[in-house]
Amino acid sequence: MINILFAAPPERWDFYADALHEALDAAAITACLSQDLPPEDVDYIIYAPNGPLRDFTLYTRCKAVLSLWAGVEKIVGNDTLTMPLARMVDDGLSRGMVEWVTGHVLRHHLDIDRDIHRRPGDWTPRIPPLAADRPVTILGLGTLGLECGKALAGLGFPVTGWSRTTKEVPGLTCLHGKDGLGEALKTAQIVILLLPDTPATENTLNAETLSMLPQGAVILNPGRGPLIDDDALLAALDNGHIGHATLDTFRIEPLPEDDPYWHHPKVTVTPHIASETRPGTAARVIAENIRRSEAGEPLLYLVDREAGY
Repeated sequence: MINILFAAPPERWDFYADALHEALDAAAITACLSQDLPPEDVDYIIYAPNGPLRDFTLYTRCKAVLSLWAGVEKIVGNDTLTMPLARMVDDGLSRGMVEWVTGHVLRHHLDIDRDIHRRPGDWTPRIPPLAADRPVTILGLGTLGLECGKALAGLGFPVTGWSRTTKEVPGLTCLHGKDGLGEALKTAQIVILLLPDTPATENTLNAETLSMLPQGAVILNPGRGPLIDDDALLAALDNGHIGHATLDTFRIEPLPEDDPYWHHPKVTVTPHIASETRPGTAARVIAENIRRSEAGEPLLYLVDREAGY
């Protein structure tokens, strides 16, 4: 019998329990899955950073911590977590991100907001450019960035991907490093931020890098709030250099009611919905990692503690 502790917010238990039991059964794993187990008896921890667990020192038998979140910035620096840590990468999460990104890229590309607010009698014609004439840059070429890049390239957009290290992706122009960042930004009419939240990525978009973008460029941030210098972005929106920002993640969530993003005419706020973990697909990833661990195979999506993701 394998003992698995569900260490996410208690109200999430009903959301995940059936899917986890079903996935464990399908993987032929005989397990006791519970929200309450003696720490010394726990073999695996299913974890969410917004749950109650902070101190892992009592879990001396635990073989791995399996996160329900793609982002691990809130836990990767916890010195008490000494066992392997795996982040969540699942098809449902990837597809959700692709759909959010593709939807908002097309919204801005086709200037749908303008039509939504068109007044009666306004029959002013316009011809949007084709996708081939709308360069898009994705900052971050992890799993989510790659999937979004492939989807947009499939629609005909010229896609440039930037990462901190060298990558090669068929159909995408791939750049890396500090010099590559400037190159990736200078032609980008739409920029999508999908970098992890680490000290090295904080304020990737700041006054200097925003100025590298073409006049009227649009920014989409479904990645992490700290990737953007908020004051610099607001200034660039106010002076017209940036045409619009659609933001799904913020430094403080929920976004405070008095935050200027709520009230800015060139900002669209969405409430961190770009890619939610879905129980059915996430449970299968959890079960597969437990199966792999028990079979002596390497874990999927193991976190590099030094890199921070």
